Amino acid sequence: MKVALFDYGAGNLHSLGKALERGGAAVEVTSNWDRALGADALVLPGVGAFSAAAEALPADRTRVREALESGLPCLGICLGMQLFFDGSDEGEGVGIGLIPGRVRKLDAPVVPHMGWNDVHGAADPLFAGLGGGLAGYYAHSYNCDPDDKSVVIGWTEYAGARIAAAVRYRRSWGVQFHPEKSSRAGLRLVANFLEEVKP
Repeated sequence: MKVALFDYGAGNLHSLGKALERGGAAVEVTSNWDRALGADALVLPGVGAFSAAAEALPADRTRVREALESGLPCLGICLGMQLFFDGSDEGEGVGIGLIPGRVRKLDAPVVPHMGWNDVHGAADPLFAGLGGGLAGYYAHSYNCDPDDKSVVIGWTEYAGARIAAAVRYRRSWGVQFHPEKSSRAGLRLVANFLEEVKP
């Protein structure tokens, strides 16, 4: 199974690439959208800032959005999940617009949210074998606020607020935490994604 790991040019993708390979994928790191959208699945990593990552999207977001709406499997991690949305409080730029809604700054006394937090998952194949959730490793200052809350398949609590930890729209999943840094359970989640979307 060929998985495109998109490179925004913002950081180290090594640990995520290794997690995907461990799950059985052949990984190609690319910043070319023709290659990214031609793979069996696409992974949008959680490295960088929204504005810079949005600049790495095609000028016409319709191309990416229609590919995902048509069934190209995608896993968005942290920033990658945020790119599913229309825009972000973090800065200028337009997201893919796959999920209507906005990315908002965390309303908490300590920002960014760094470290481990429990994720409570819904009955979705992404959480198979994880007992309904896991402890996820977070490193973020913004959280996703979808217009339609039914897309949320996992929640976490931070500073007394309940925030979206995972979303799903058709064959696209997003997680706010970093599964590649979330120990054995995180690697299982990555493997679950690959198993669910394999050709």
